[in-house]
Amino acid sequence: MKNNEKFLVIDFGGQYNQLIARRVRECNVYCEIKSHTITMDEIREYNPKGIIFTGGPNSVYKDDSPTYDAAIFDMGIPILGICYGSQLMAYKLGGKVETAPVSEYGHTEVKIDTTSEIFKNISDTSICWMSHTDYIAEAPEGFKVTGHTPVCPVAAMENAEKKLYATQFHPEVMHTEEGKAMIHNFLYNVCECSGDWQMDSFVEDSIKAIREKVGDGKVLCALSGGVDSSVAAVMLAQAVGKQLTCVFLDHGLLRKNEGDEVEAVFGPEGPYDLNFIRVNCQQRFYDKLAGVDDPETKRKIIGEEFIRVFEEEAQKIGAVDFLVQGTIYPDVIESGLGKSAVIKSHHNVGGLPDYVDFKEIIEPLRDLFKDEVRKAGLELGLPQYLVMRQPFPGPGLAIRIIGEVTEEKVKIVQEADAIYREEIANAGVDKHLGQYFAALTNMRSVGVMGDERTYDYAIALRAVNTSDFMTADAAQLPWEVLAKVTTRIVNEVDHVNRVMYDCTGKPPATIEFE
Repeated sequence: MKNNEKFLVIDFGGQYNQLIARRVRECNVYCEIKSHTITMDEIREYNPKGIIFTGGPNSVYKDDSPTYDAAIFDMGIPILGICYGSQLMAYKLGGKVETAPVSEYGHTEVKIDTTSEIFKNISDTSICWMSHTDYIAEAPEGFKVTGHTPVCPVAAMENAEKKLYATQFHPEVMHTEEGKAMIHNFLYNVCECSGDWQMDSFVEDSIKAIREKVGDGKVLCALSGGVDSSVAAVMLAQAVGKQLTCVFLDHGLLRKNEGDEVEAVFGPEGPYDLNFIRVNCQQRFYDKLAGVDDPETKRKIIGEEFIRVFEEEAQKIGAVDFLVQGTIYPDVIESGLGKSAVIKSHHNVGGLPDYVDFKEIIEPLRDLFKDEVRKAGLELGLPQYLVMRQPFPGPGLAIRIIGEVTEEKVKIVQEADAIYREEIANAGVDKHLGQYFAALTNMRSVGVMGDERTYDYAIALRAVNTSDFMTADAAQLPWEVLAKVTTRIVNEVDHVNRVMYDCTGKPPATIEFE
């Protein structure tokens, strides 16, 4: 990866920062997200082929809004500003940015100048996704307007000589019909990228780098059995062999029967030649979580307890130097990027305690998005059923239980989730879904069962369509499937008398509940 050409996304608080980076990587260009607090010296050291400024919720003309030195536009690096990023470019270079007389939100027809390098082979009228209350009222001197709508005079602009481009709309979202082609044009026509970001070379380079780093040291891998930790475990096994010990921690927050299923794959009877240890510590985690209802606190408790258990196991093994975790790039971003808001602390990033008793933590997948992790898994030879399995959060069912976590609540959500997954598979709709699961709300309501009044919990069902897990739409499941799931859950799961379906997309919601 160190030898790859690099691209930079500078974040100004936009909700689509990860999605922009993902779109760049889909074009085989390695890309990282950095906060707008990055210095120009750091940018020079990074030496990017190009830069994208993200959107953001602020107004560029307000004093407390994120900004950047206008000198960046004279560095000779191609820059594409998107939404807030386009307005910042215009504002800093002498254009006018004002509150729009008419705000635009949603699908919008944009008239395009197809002579622009970023609009080559794009329709002259293209459906794009708008989301703005401010607009560029007047482009800066030296800029040419290359896109407009009836109410947005500068929907796109450029100074081709300086390689500065801007779009008021969001080319990164799937609702912009030709957005991927626009980003591809910027990368290849303007930035002259070669597209050397390939998964096979990433896997090969990572194994080599891990082998050099570890030397003859001992390695402990935190194996949850999920996609990320499984791929990390097999990568480490190929790199250092029997120097690796995989510790599977059954904290009592897994899906129904999942502990046994993980052991069947990675344990002594499984297909992988791994040192495997299963630690059953369910009660320890239940005790730690007793009385805790704040989701961030739950995550941090689970994160610290994870580490403490692994430290104890490392002492039993003796002289362990490295801890391996299946951290991926969205974990890092959502745990806080520079001064950006923390969406949620991931147990293996923001949830780590201040002191960790290992020489170093190895996170071989830290730079990858979820779909890239799956590709890496296939490159490593993992079976497709394992690589393509449903994502499961590190803190487990603790964040699918709203409020306090108890052993009783865990059993409720395990049983409901098992029924839901079974019926989704029986109906044959599972292969078309990005993620689906049942969660236990903290709401209790009155019901009638067997002619008697009940006052029990409500289960919430979640199913989304997504390709990258950064944006998602609620899946429109067949009503007969939802009806069957509801009947079974209410009849078969104790203390549940109501089932609801979550129709919210991401954004504004996250895929998980907490």
